[in-house]
Amino acid sequence: MDKQLATTLFESLASGVRLDVFRLLVKRAPTGLVAGEISSLLALPPTNLSFHLKAMTHAGLVSVTQEGRYQRYRANLAVMQDLIVYMTAECCAGHPEQCFESQSTAVLSDTNPSPSDQIDSYL
Repeated sequence: MDKQLATTLFESLASGVRLDVFRLLVKRAPTGLVAGEISSLLALPPTNLSFHLKAMTHAGLVSVTQEGRYQRYRANLAVMQDLIVYMTAECCAGHPEQCFESQSTAVLSDTNPSPSDQIDSYL
C-alpha cells in the first residue's frame, strides 16, 4: 500500500455514517448485507446511504455484487488489513509486535488513563 491509497481510504472513512456502515459490514463479514438491511439497521434514508456506499465502493473499502434486484455490500477485509499493516509497519523501529505488547500492558494496568497519559505512552 502506498501513501496515496492510505489517504484515500482514510478520507473515505472520515464520515461518521461511513464509519458506522463499514463497521457493520465488518461485523457481518463475509456474508455482507443488502442495502435495505444496512439502511434499516442504521436508520439511514436509502438515498443518503447510497451516496456513502458509492464513495466507499469507489475507494475500494467495500465491494458490491448484484443479487437479482438487490445489491449486496461486503467490507473489503483484505484492504482493511493492508491499511493496518501500512500504519504499523514502522512501529517500534520496525518491530510492531513490541508496540502491541506495551499497549496491552498499559491498558491492563490502567483502565481509564488520562489523555495526557495516553499521549505520553505513544511518545
